[in-house]
Amino acid sequence: MSEIGLFALLIAFVASSLSVVALAIGHALRKKQLGATLSWAGRVAAVLAFIALTVCCGVLIYCFATNNYSIQYVLDEHSSSNNVFYKISALWAGREGSLLFWTWLISLINSIVALRKLDEINPLDNIAVLVSELVLASFVGVMLFSEANMPFSVTEARYFSNGVLTAAGSLLGMNTLLEHWAMAIHPPTLFVGYAGLTIPFAYGIAALVTNNSSTEWVHRSERFALVAWFMLTVGIGLGSVWAYTVLGWGGFWGWDPVENASLLPWLVCVALIHSLSQYKRRGVFKRWSVMCACLAFAFCIVGTFISRSGIVQSVHAFEGDPVSLVLFGSLIALSILAGAVGCLLRRETFTDNTEAEAESMVSREGAFYVNNLLMIVLTLLITYMTIAQALPSWLPLGGQSVGSGSYEAIARPIGIVYLLLLAVCPLLAWGKTNPRTFFKNAKIPGLCALVCFVVLLVYATTTLFPRYDAIIAAGGSSASALSSYGPRIYYFILTIVGFLVASLLLFNSLFQLVRMVRTHGGKFLGKLPAIGSSISHAAMGLILAGLIGSMMFVTNITGYVDYNSETDTAGERFTILDYELEYTQSSIVQSETTNDVLYTVEFDVYKDGNMIGHVTPSVTWVANTQQQKLNASVISLPTEDLFVVYRGVSAQTGALSMDVRVNPLVSCVWAGFFLLCLGMLVSACGRRSGSSKAACVEGKVAEATEAAVPAEATTDAADTAPAGTTAPTETKA
Repeated sequence: MSEIGLFALLIAFVASSLSVVALAIGHALRKKQLGATLSWAGRVAAVLAFIALTVCCGVLIYCFATNNYSIQYVLDEHSSSNNVFYKISALWAGREGSLLFWTWLISLINSIVALRKLDEINPLDNIAVLVSELVLASFVGVMLFSEANMPFSVTEARYFSNGVLTAAGSLLGMNTLLEHWAMAIHPPTLFVGYAGLTIPFAYGIAALVTNNSSTEWVHRSERFALVAWFMLTVGIGLGSVWAYTVLGWGGFWGWDPVENASLLPWLVCVALIHSLSQYKRRGVFKRWSVMCACLAFAFCIVGTFISRSGIVQSVHAFEGDPVSLVLFGSLIALSILAGAVGCLLRRETFTDNTEAEAESMVSREGAFYVNNLLMIVLTLLITYMTIAQALPSWLPLGGQSVGSGSYEAIARPIGIVYLLLLAVCPLLAWGKTNPRTFFKNAKIPGLCALVCFVVLLVYATTTLFPRYDAIIAAGGSSASALSSYGPRIYYFILTIVGFLVASLLLFNSLFQLVRMVRTHGGKFLGKLPAIGSSISHAAMGLILAGLIGSMMFVTNITGYVDYNSETDTAGERFTILDYELEYTQSSIVQSETTNDVLYTVEFDVYKDGNMIGHVTPSVTWVANTQQQKLNASVISLPTEDLFVVYRGVSAQTGALSMDVRVNPLVSCVWAGFFLLCLGMLVSACGRRSGSSKAACVEGKVAEATEAAVPAEATTDAADTAPAGTTAPTETKA
């Protein structure tokens, strides 16, 4: 099986390389019949690369399903579970397989683009496929020429004895922490997002190469960007669910370098989506859009660079290798450099529509500009802090591992300012905002937001702020962590302002949503992109409120419950705030099939003297890998979660070791995450594909202009049209 996989990988590399060469020559000879033939052949080669990579993935899946350990990666990452889904998910569980799966996704999306209108040889499409195939060839090359990334290495003989796995071989396999539905889905959703962002990047570069500043490339790539952003959101959300329910540390985000790596392209995607929408509607943010497309792709590569190069230490990172360091580092630099140089050379063509330029910064254009700037600045800051430990000591933070407190000290104020602009933006006018009109439009949502804010403020002053004071008074590590964020007054002001922004964003978005539905009546489906945006913005208001409570005001108590194993009884109740945990019983169960041992303790939970539920935290000892897995038990109430973790028995006293947390408003995070995904889906469904009539007309005008006029004198047809000429096309979506 190893030989089949290796041969298919070699074919994929040759096919993707030939695709690049054929498309490059075809573009150079595009005015001749030979050019059309070569372009067609280049697209067919892209499909061949996809077929070859499909065989590669199929080989690994077959080996996982049949317990064929002739391939080292299969032995290292196989799941001992009988669950077929976990067996298949082993494909992306490790270093080599995850890179192969990501590469396969790129080839799949490339094939979709290559087969689209195969009979019409469009220079923009050809260059886009060329760029994406060049990326694909780089990924395949990393696997072929780096032993650390090769998924088809033959299993070492020392793991077998007379054809049977040795004891050492039997200990290998998937980390049992990964055998969870959320973690099984989390990586592929992220990889779909990463692969999807290759297409906006490819079309952005193609627009620069062909000197086509029409909205054609935007129509071609916008849906890919939206779907990629949606999948990144789902992936980050599922990773948070897994961390919250499986890892047993009580949180859903820890600012680990690899966690940050998934957040970086998501942040740039925020700027990209907003820039593309304004490029398409008003002919502005043209260079912004191209650079955001390049940066979004580059930060996808930054993620794998962080996890595979070895420059950053993380519990999620793989062992570094020099090939990944050089190739992925070069890919990051070249993608950003290509966009920057291209925008510089095409600056006369890619100029914004002067009729749509803002007369004042107090306008929608101004808000979009500042929002994009904030997202890019925040992304660059997080990136710098993430890789700081690999930087020279003479640089700020150089050689230091940055803690979560530093990230939050920067992310909190920037995030609140960004969401404030997001809340106000729909109330602003294009060009220049009339104050009287602004306050008239803001009156109703503002009053509703004020009511919500008062409710949140009462909750903060009666619940959250006293808990903060109690933590500080108790001292210890929790108090030190809170104190490190700044003075008490700053912490409280940040909370109050955050709740105000959350209220404004929530109700202004809902008001915009209701107004659109009422205005357009039964034809509101034509406004799906705007409706989806309003839902997403409202979701961000919910998430902001949830983040303030669940990340700034967590009460955590670790301690012991006196336990008598002979009588199976415990001493006093475990108390945290107004909750009391009363021990009821424990159990030890050993699996007959896997020999895993499950240690469970059970507690009745009382709040203000009334029983509200029962928790059963446990510890699983996995016999196969000799690993311990904590299984938290959670009681979810409307305003907070009681999070209970059992960490085992004290070797000295026999007491039960407990870690209990109260997480306020965490339900708002999960509800907001669901609404955010829903809004993205609605918005994506309202976007037309790249075959939109207006885009095709613009593209043909640009092609004709390019053919008739020297490249230096080419102008964008969209720049000579009135602002908003593409609006009718969007309304038909």
